[in-house]
Amino acid sequence: MSRDVISDETWAVLGPLFPGVKATGRPPVDRRTVVEAAAWRFRTGAPWRDLPERFGNWNTIYKNFDRWSKAGVWARVLEQVQAMAHRGGDVDWVASIDSTIVRVHQHGATLPRDTGARSNYKKFGDEPADHAIGRSRGGLTTKSHLVADGKGRVLAFILTGGQAADTTMLPDTLDEIRVAGATGRPRKRPDRLLADKGYPSKANRAWLRERGIATTIPERDDQIAHRRKRSGRPIDFGDEQRQRYRGRNVVERCKPQCCHTRGSVPSPSAPSCRVASVLVSAAAA
Repeated sequence: MSRDVISDETWAVLGPLFPGVKATGRPPVDRRTVVEAAAWRFRTGAPWRDLPERFGNWNTIYKNFDRWSKAGVWARVLEQVQAMAHRGGDVDWVASIDSTIVRVHQHGATLPRDTGARSNYKKFGDEPADHAIGRSRGGLTTKSHLVADGKGRVLAFILTGGQAADTTMLPDTLDEIRVAGATGRPRKRPDRLLADKGYPSKANRAWLRERGIATTIPERDDQIAHRRKRSGRPIDFGDEQRQRYRGRNVVERCKPQCCHTRGSVPSPSAPSCRVASVLVSAAAA
């Protein structure tokens, strides 16, 4: 089976989640064809105009994908897939968080120097909010902050400029978790959060503690040295915590599935909702 063909088993789950066919108007393009064409395009990174003829008119495929992106269809597909897994008891609520940074497309290399931030790379600039493009030491970049469950399933993600610090985005990223169950309110909090040394700030630990979320986050060497000079209870990171921390590799394996798709490279002409739709479609698949 070709890599751009969605299996019948997968489409049986995803198919009903896409907009239905209207009773009037022009004959619509097959929904499955649109999804398979988008999968091919973002896996290869090819221009829309280079879509193989077997998918039909490239402009029709693009317009459907763009319309669904702006309408939030891809986000709803991910929500429904998460909800089905949750109702089936398949979500592991020991979550892991991490980020990955992506260089802006080469066509964005000629943007004005004030794009994304002013002379200090740590400051946010006046880049449009729907672009998620910032200026870091690596140039014009976008950063994806992602939370995965214990089985490597995406629970939530947000896009920011590349200069956004991981530690400051932890609350905002976790606030995006909303997994619906069979009844009641959507679940918004994991049982435990695993994170690396980019997230061990006092503010993050307090925020997680207030919400009853257990943590497995190692301290940085400078924090350990500072703590030794003061009295108080040290952060627990013994053998049991070290064993738990090994599970954080699930988010490292999840990131390539979602963020290393060639079509996820941001550009000045692509709103962040379109880049997010690429990540969502990869996560839902």
